[in-house]
Amino acid sequence: MSWIAMTNTALVTDSASYIPAQLLRESCLRVVPLHIQIDGQSYEEPGLDPDDFYARLAAGATVSTSQPSPGDFAKAYAAAAGEGNREIVSVHIGGNISGTVQSARIAAESSPVPVTVVDTGQASFAEGLCVLEAADAIARGASAAETGAIALAASRAIGNTFVVRGMTLAKRSGRLLTGGETNAEGVPVMALTPEGMKVLTSATSLDEAVATMAGHVESAAIAAAGRGLRVGIGHGAAPQIAAALRKRLQAIAGVAEIIDYVVGPAVGAHVGPGNAGAVFIARPVSFE
Repeated sequence: MSWIAMTNTALVTDSASYIPAQLLRESCLRVVPLHIQIDGQSYEEPGLDPDDFYARLAAGATVSTSQPSPGDFAKAYAAAAGEGNREIVSVHIGGNISGTVQSARIAAESSPVPVTVVDTGQASFAEGLCVLEAADAIARGASAAETGAIALAASRAIGNTFVVRGMTLAKRSGRLLTGGETNAEGVPVMALTPEGMKVLTSATSLDEAVATMAGHVESAAIAAAGRGLRVGIGHGAAPQIAAALRKRLQAIAGVAEIIDYVVGPAVGAHVGPGNAGAVFIARPVSFE
């Protein structure tokens, strides 16, 4: 993976993109935090330990989220301009999900340098994959307009599969239900598609859920027709599912790269503990 070195274009995103810490250290990416309120106390998302957050959420804490203010973005844009950047690309969580992109647009109007704001229509590391494509584009010398177009094209090409109540499966230790448990409620394995939410199956074991998610990714790898998949595997308080999924995806020929990430509080507040899954994109990104 190539990353931004000395360029004239800065890249900004929000904390809901969940770019792993190691990749942040290797880049010049600026991250503007979303805000979390837990039992009336306010936090900035990167300042919260995800394990502690999910434990408090499971214990019944009252949690809400809010987008960064235009002032938060204005500070990031001013800092980027102060470092000599002549333009900025700002890639964000979907406007249909959060008001974050609107705050970015308001701040862009008074930025000391031009800002290209991209509404990915995505959240979590699906948004993060768009950010990574933008970062790679800037590293190749793309202009802000070109980088924004690449990030937007990426947002339309991302696939996903996930569970949101995986703790139920993890507690069953991957054991198929038998006897009197056969009628136990299953956990839906889902994918968000352009046509809407699709339930791939209702899993009654960890193995079944992981196999279904892996099969969905493998189908995407076959459809990519020779292009490799960049895949993100993430979870919120469900490391067992993420580890099992990673093991399966490593064996798929079309998976070129796997990036591990953690679903943080801004998204976790809405999907709850026990979420896990994969997001993926075929590369290079197609503009068709």
